[in-house]
Amino acid sequence: MDMTWFEEMEARIPRGTVRTRFAPSPTGYMHVGNLRTALYTWLIARHAGGTFILRIEDTDQGRLVEGAVDVIYKTLAECGLDHDEGPDVGGPVGPYVQTERRPFYGKYAELLVARGHAYRCFCEKSESEEDSGDFSRGDDPCRDLPREEADARAAAGEPFVIRQRIPHEGTTTFHDEIYGDITVENSTLDDQVLIKRDGLPTYNFANVVDDHMMGITHVVRGSEYLSSAPKYNLLYQAFGWDIPRYVHCSPVMRDAHNKMSKRHGDPSYEDLIAQGYLTEAVLNYVALLGWSPRGEREIFSLGELKEVFEMSGISKSPAIFDIDKLRHFNSEYIRAMSPEAFAKAAQPYIRQAVKSPAFDAAAIAALLQQRTEVLTEIPEKLDFFDELPAYGTELFVHKKSKSDEASSREVLQKLLPMLEELAVWDNEGLLAAMTKLAEEMGVKNAKVMWPVRIAAAGKAVTPGGATEIASILGREETLRRIRIALEKLG
Repeated sequence: MDMTWFEEMEARIPRGTVRTRFAPSPTGYMHVGNLRTALYTWLIARHAGGTFILRIEDTDQGRLVEGAVDVIYKTLAECGLDHDEGPDVGGPVGPYVQTERRPFYGKYAELLVARGHAYRCFCEKSESEEDSGDFSRGDDPCRDLPREEADARAAAGEPFVIRQRIPHEGTTTFHDEIYGDITVENSTLDDQVLIKRDGLPTYNFANVVDDHMMGITHVVRGSEYLSSAPKYNLLYQAFGWDIPRYVHCSPVMRDAHNKMSKRHGDPSYEDLIAQGYLTEAVLNYVALLGWSPRGEREIFSLGELKEVFEMSGISKSPAIFDIDKLRHFNSEYIRAMSPEAFAKAAQPYIRQAVKSPAFDAAAIAALLQQRTEVLTEIPEKLDFFDELPAYGTELFVHKKSKSDEASSREVLQKLLPMLEELAVWDNEGLLAAMTKLAEEMGVKNAKVMWPVRIAAAGKAVTPGGATEIASILGREETLRRIRIALEKLG
């Protein structure tokens, strides 16, 4: 067999630096496990000053979803997981889409056949049986077909797959960065399909070929692939290639017994963003699903994660996705935002409830920032701005501020003319007027503030206090609402 082409392919491979890849299948949404794999893969590369590659694995044509590749690009971009090589940016070892690499796999499979590490199988098996590997090596009459006979049948147009020839005897040992050395009996491994009847490779073959051709040094994937790792090792050895460092990550679980699944309503990355979570908080939390930093600290920016991430911190134990913990992370991130950044993030949610342009969205955001855990909570907190809700006078009764309907009526009657004459209508001016009234009445500030809050908002729980709400409502609207309250109070 002429080795010139293979030598040319070897000459293309970058060497000497850490190279990792995120290789999703475009089969729909980006679930939390996918995002974690992308994040860990990116962090390993960036921590080492290496190269992060995006490869699209689209050989499973039956499961492709239109628009899924766009979801992958959009998610990586939003999360700041920039790739150095990929379908959209190119690179030295392209193409970076598996179906565009189709000619490569047949050549490498034929090289294995020539070396005796693979064989053509003409047995009639369904594609599902091929993909599952549910095929007894001992029952396969093609395994021991003379090479000349197999070549002749293939040349005559008889359909076939190419299978890996697993040794009958002995063991195979592979090393994983998390699980250590694992040894399996070769007799327990099946002669997996490498090339299907349609000429496309199986996932198990394509990812080995692609990882080598792209110079991948660290392969990050789910622990469900541990059982396939011995077969991958045997392929690397059959080709005479260096074996990359394996990093098998434990699954992300919905609870102690079930993996997260879209079928069970578990959220994807896009779902979490739509539910009001910040990308930065989601990334931080996802990083901790199966990885522990040194020390007690949990809040890390992406840049900080890049500095502290070590593979040794990845756990063998399954990680349980806790939405309450994510919610806590999100609230911490919201509180830490600059007022300007929060106002920008909150504005679309504010405007869902507050349609009137007369009310300043940035001023409303300032009320919300320390009182918000997820952005989707915002509209329900603001329903009183555009329209005063119907409410009963029982809201004026408040034990802590020592308010009741009679005292509230007195406060509002005395405050109304003061506010009508207020020179500057802002938070400071309103606070001064209400504090002055409290002093004149010989009561605590709360006894004045409470009835103003109820009159202005028509509800007991609000994102801000009396002066803040009145300041945003403006003079005319606040006075109108106080007069309505006085009518209610008789």
